[in-house]
Amino acid sequence: MSDAERPVLLSVDDDPSVSRAVARDLRRKYGRDFRVIRAETPDTGLEALKELKLKGARVAVILADYRMPEMSGIEFLESAMDIYPRARRALLTAYADTDAAIAAINVVDVDHYLLKPWDPPEEKLYPVVDAMIDSYLDEPDVNAAETKVIGHRWSPPSFEVRDFLARNAVPYRWFQIEEPEALRLLQAANLDPAAELPVVVTPDGGALVAPSTAQLAAAVGLATTPETDLYDLVVVGGGPAGLGAAVYGASEGLRTLLVERYSTGGQAGQSSRIENYLGFPDGVSGGQLTDRARRQAVKFGTEILTSRDAVGLRAHGPGRILSFGDGREVTAHTVIIATGVQYRELVAPGVAELTGRGVYYGSAMTEAASCQGDDVYIVGGANSAGQAAVFFSRVAKSVTLLVRGRSLEDSMSYYLIEQLRSIGNVRVRLETTVTEAHGGDNLEALTLRAPDGSSERVTASHMFVFIGAQPRTDWLADVVERDEHGFIRTGTDLVVDGRMPRGWPLDRDPWPLESSLPGVFVAGDVRAESVKRVASAVGDGAMAVSLAHRYLGSA
Repeated sequence: MSDAERPVLLSVDDDPSVSRAVARDLRRKYGRDFRVIRAETPDTGLEALKELKLKGARVAVILADYRMPEMSGIEFLESAMDIYPRARRALLTAYADTDAAIAAINVVDVDHYLLKPWDPPEEKLYPVVDAMIDSYLDEPDVNAAETKVIGHRWSPPSFEVRDFLARNAVPYRWFQIEEPEALRLLQAANLDPAAELPVVVTPDGGALVAPSTAQLAAAVGLATTPETDLYDLVVVGGGPAGLGAAVYGASEGLRTLLVERYSTGGQAGQSSRIENYLGFPDGVSGGQLTDRARRQAVKFGTEILTSRDAVGLRAHGPGRILSFGDGREVTAHTVIIATGVQYRELVAPGVAELTGRGVYYGSAMTEAASCQGDDVYIVGGANSAGQAAVFFSRVAKSVTLLVRGRSLEDSMSYYLIEQLRSIGNVRVRLETTVTEAHGGDNLEALTLRAPDGSSERVTASHMFVFIGAQPRTDWLADVVERDEHGFIRTGTDLVVDGRMPRGWPLDRDPWPLESSLPGVFVAGDVRAESVKRVASAVGDGAMAVSLAHRYLGSA
């Protein structure tokens, strides 16, 4: 058991000689299995408890001197109970104060008292501490050394923090502000319960109030700053195409940087179950697939930056300079754009106001537990919507798939359609649209338009939106050629009537997956005319690396 995992025995006594003696005797018997901490004032004792609480440590036993000038032992133990209610408590007292100590056992729930001096400890100290430890171990504090998030149930910023941590595979515990443990954590961080939320407590005991994505990423150990200014290959986007490119690039010896604005995995990373990906006959969740790919990329030496937004790209001689939102730049010999696509916003009254408070884009699997026994609505008719319907059917009372088109066969894989038909609590409503979302603090109802034009208001606490996809390529508008929808043109699509793309400087045609800027390749869903499937995106990433190698060899 590591030092951080061992429960704590804390003693507080304002007499230094007594304080040292208590700690000495406790360490002699319990030092192997417990951390022994001593404090010589009540204030330092409470500060130690607050620090331990923020770091997720467990406190098993607290011993406090009955008579201390700043605060009595009884008052100290009362305050300690607010921070560690499950810790066992005892007073160290002189014989003359025995009656007061006994009264304290009944008044403030003190477990025991110990007379000073306690020699020999084998007879007078250890039996009492043994009893308290045994009592504690019957119902110990939960070891919560991971990141902790305190927030409101229907708060968009709280949801965004939880979603960011979950999608970046950062373990965390969620506490609603109404929970007693949330209030204890705020107290330990010296924050008022009315403080701005969410509050994020990191494993090292730091407390962040309403952090930005970049602040959160740095606090939980995600890399946010590049290690150097020059790379062989920079991959922009951490979905399947970007992760595939990173794995193949790094494994083939290229110094590779992967830049992701939010979390690795992209839309595929949010999929609850992918069942048609080669090599996984029983299916695999998007999160599991993403985590394996990320670990594989790192194993080969890929450097991954999270919460870094690429805002500019330009050529400078043989280099390709990528600019970030914070003003920093890196130079690459080759670049692969793999930024994927994002779900389109559902435009209807009330939707924007309730986003993050019952209305979500993508699977938002952090909300699954909250859907227990509820009626869930999913908007969309492609595979992502179908996978979400299957997932939420396991926890929700009912799942209704709202499809704008006339048939699922036009947009969804056959295996998913058959799966949905076999699930009793899933209903599919074709040619149906959402015209309004209703609610105060959170989503309460939806107005639906049926095929015959009639409207119906239905009760709903959760709506997950999967409608269409649009590329996020505005930052490349004057850099590479795009089609009318913003997808990036590549290869032969750039050559029109035998004419090279505008500004093309080379005496060869653009290679497959190469954009109108030589040395900049495109992989995955952001590429014009791409096949919107995970396998094809990974293939694009591998092929783009092969072409990048060819480009480096010819440069």
